[in-house]
Amino acid sequence: MTQAVTPVLLHPGFGAGVPVEARARAAELRDEWDAVDQNVDAQSFWKETGKRFLANKVGVAASGVVLLLVIGAVFAPLITSADPLVGEPTHRLQNVGSPGHFLGTDEQGRDVWARVLYGGRLSLLAGFVPTIGAAVIGTIIGVTSGMLRGVVGTVLMRFMDVLYAFPAILLAIAVGSSLGPGLTNTIIAVTIVFIPPVARVAESATRRVVVQEFIEAAHLSGASRFRVARSQILPNVLNDIIVYSSGLVGVAMIIAASLSFLSLGSPPPAPEWGYMLNSLRGSLYTTPLVTLVPGFFIFLTSVAFNMASDALREAMDSRL
Repeated sequence: MTQAVTPVLLHPGFGAGVPVEARARAAELRDEWDAVDQNVDAQSFWKETGKRFLANKVGVAASGVVLLLVIGAVFAPLITSADPLVGEPTHRLQNVGSPGHFLGTDEQGRDVWARVLYGGRLSLLAGFVPTIGAAVIGTIIGVTSGMLRGVVGTVLMRFMDVLYAFPAILLAIAVGSSLGPGLTNTIIAVTIVFIPPVARVAESATRRVVVQEFIEAAHLSGASRFRVARSQILPNVLNDIIVYSSGLVGVAMIIAASLSFLSLGSPPPAPEWGYMLNSLRGSLYTTPLVTLVPGFFIFLTSVAFNMASDALREAMDSRL
């Protein structure tokens, strides 16, 4: 039996005596086999990662909490019939455990449980969207800087360092104040805050990868920089970025809640957890348990995301 040998082209002009059609076909076969090998390797890696993650009971429990919060936010109309925006003045500031309002009511008589469920939509949105946006933009900046180095890489990373020098919450407040209140502006502000750290992680991981021999071989084969970045560098730095970004979701929710607490987030009467804290703080001495409800959900969500992120990091690192 004849064993198939993967064609290797060091340069488009390699094998001058071979017909152009044969060399083109060999290049196509090489790309197809490389794609198959990468797909098999990726499937095997994620399968093993999934097994290790499921073996981590703490990570599974944290992921379960996150899933319940997402389900509660998405299916809020099916879980409660109360209107989060309409209250009953005669039922204002009822304590936790009151009949018909097991989490109490706020200063306008609105059901706190309904506002927590509907508020989860805005809070989770303000956590996921900035994290995803910062991960994409930061990865592009970091990989570009790590590959190009020189003047371009230096300018990009020094600009990231300038933004990174500001404390996250202060930078978010500055951007949020400049843009004005609103959920969209809050998402933009939090995204800007997270781009520099993600870019630093991506740039550091890229510098670690670009010195490997397979990157040099890819360049010698005639592949463009974009193709090398897409097929060789990005798959090798993506793990670090995913793990780091997953831990930012909880932080993003806290920053977004802080902006809402300062009246820089979603305008009232939107049921956002940070705004709920602000509106209920005057009732701290009369109904303290009701006042603590939105803060508890912010804390629970943040801790759950952090624990799930730690479990994901351990699962993706086979050495742990």
